[in-house]
Amino acid sequence: MGAIMKKKTIKQLHEKFEKIVRIEVESNTEFWLGRELQTVLSYARWENFIKVIKKAKAACVNAGHATQDHFLDITKMVSVGSGANREIKDVMLTRYACYLIAQNGDPQKEVVAFAQTYFAVQTRKQEIIEQRLVEIERIGARKKLTQSEKELSDIIFEKLGKGPSFAIIRSQGDSALFGGHSTKDMKNRLGVPKNRPLADFLPTITIKAKDFANEITNFKIKQEEIEKEHEISRQHIQNSEDVRKLLLDRDIKPEDLPPDEDIKKVERRVTSEKKKIIQGTNRF
Repeated sequence: MGAIMKKKTIKQLHEKFEKIVRIEVESNTEFWLGRELQTVLSYARWENFIKVIKKAKAACVNAGHATQDHFLDITKMVSVGSGANREIKDVMLTRYACYLIAQNGDPQKEVVAFAQTYFAVQTRKQEIIEQRLVEIERIGARKKLTQSEKELSDIIFEKLGKGPSFAIIRSQGDSALFGGHSTKDMKNRLGVPKNRPLADFLPTITIKAKDFANEITNFKIKQEEIEKEHEISRQHIQNSEDVRKLLLDRDIKPEDLPPDEDIKKVERRVTSEKKKIIQGTNRF
């Protein structure tokens, strides 16, 4: 099901990023050096990191901003041993430039995911970054659940044709996951508006649990070529019960977990933070 980044990992990454922040004295502008950022983002070769910078520059232009305001090419002298020095290329980066680099980096790298949030928020306080990462994790889980539900709906439509089958089967899965409580029961229990999906108010762990059950059901329907509604229903109920057992074995009772903030509000807040980043960064 995946896991939210650990607090210890966040603390370690936060310290690494804090160490490479630089301040231009005369203008009091914060900036980062490309080669130092390359190291922290775990890119072994400068040549590979340059490719990411080029993508970030293109994104900067597409957003209507001048690259020279945020990416400043420089050269500097470095020691090569025995008292000798040589000149190498580097680039000074604003917070916005670093944000674009992170957005165009390898999303599979945990440090890149952290960087996307670190450079997006206007304060570098660790607790704010930690909270934003939790919110992004939940948004991603909700989108993933939407995808697995759509796949299940498409499969059911293909097998059974148009009708209420998907809604019925999904509700039966909810009942199995929540220990006999129906979707309606859980919406009442958590105070979810009638016209809103239950999943929009569930905590991340429960969203992922529903998604995991969907994924298993989708896989088994295809693998075993299940065609009949009652067989699909039985399969989804069994998978939801199995996921519930997995949670109960770890002392997690899904129906007793408190509701989380409306996912739509969280999405708007995160989106707004991204839009504001350019407003809060100095330019060279």
